[in-house]
Amino acid sequence: MSSQGYVLSKVSAPQSAEQAGELAYTITGPDGSPVTEYQEAHEKEMHLIVVRTDGTQYRHVHPELDPSTGSWSLPWQWEEAGTYKIYADFAPTGDGEDTLTLSRTVDVAGELTPVTDRPLSAKDEVDGFEVTLDGELTAGTSSDLTLSVTQDGAPVTTLEPYLGAFGHLVALREGDMEYLHVHAEGEDPAAGETSGPEISFMAEAPTAGRYYLYLDFQIDGEVHTTQFIVEAEQGTENESADAHPDGH
Repeated sequence: MSSQGYVLSKVSAPQSAEQAGELAYTITGPDGSPVTEYQEAHEKEMHLIVVRTDGTQYRHVHPELDPSTGSWSLPWQWEEAGTYKIYADFAPTGDGEDTLTLSRTVDVAGELTPVTDRPLSAKDEVDGFEVTLDGELTAGTSSDLTLSVTQDGAPVTTLEPYLGAFGHLVALREGDMEYLHVHAEGEDPAAGETSGPEISFMAEAPTAGRYYLYLDFQIDGEVHTTQFIVEAEQGTENESADAHPDGH
C-alpha cells in the first residue's frame, strides 16, 4: 500500500457485482497530502490494473484526476463477485523517471464461482486474432519474451502504438499476485508507425512459480487483450551471476 512515502488510500467502489457506481482513490505523498501532480509514463499519468485474485477479470484502465482534491476516479461496475487486487502505477512529479506501483485489495459481494486448476497456456485468441508467446521465464534473471500476432494464420503487420509501444505486457505472480514491471524492447514507435507480427519484451521473475501474463495491443484504433499462464523455472547460479554481476 505504500512506497517511498507514497500511500494508496482505501479504494471506494461498488460493493457488489449488481451495483453500478464509481471507483475512486487518492495517492498521498511523503508530506501526507494528496498528490495532485504526476509525470506521464507510457503516455498516461496513471495506469490502473484491476484483476481478480484467481487471475481472471483483468482490466487495464486510466482514471481521471481531480486536481483540486487529488482524487482519481472513473465509472465502474464489477462483472463478477470475488476478491480483487487494485494496482496504481504512476510516476510522481520531481522523483526522476522511476515509477511506483501501489496495491490494495477490494472484496466484491455476490455469488462467487472461483476459477481453479487453470492450465499453462502460451497461446490465446481474441476478436479473431491469435497470439503466441515464445520464450521462457527464469527466476532471478532477465528473460526475453516474444509475442506473435496472426489472423487466419497470416502474420499481422498493422500493430499500432499503444501506450508508447506496440504492446503493453503485465505480469502477476500466482498466489500473492505480485506485480512485475515488464519493459518493451526496441525504440519507441513514431506516431503513425505500424509493426508486427512480433512484439518483444524483457521480464524478470523474482522466484520460480506460476505467472499470469496479459498483453494489450492495438489494431485499427481498438485495443485487444490476451492472457497467458506460464511457469518460471529456478535459474542456475551462473544465470543469476550474469544478470547481476555485482552479486546483488
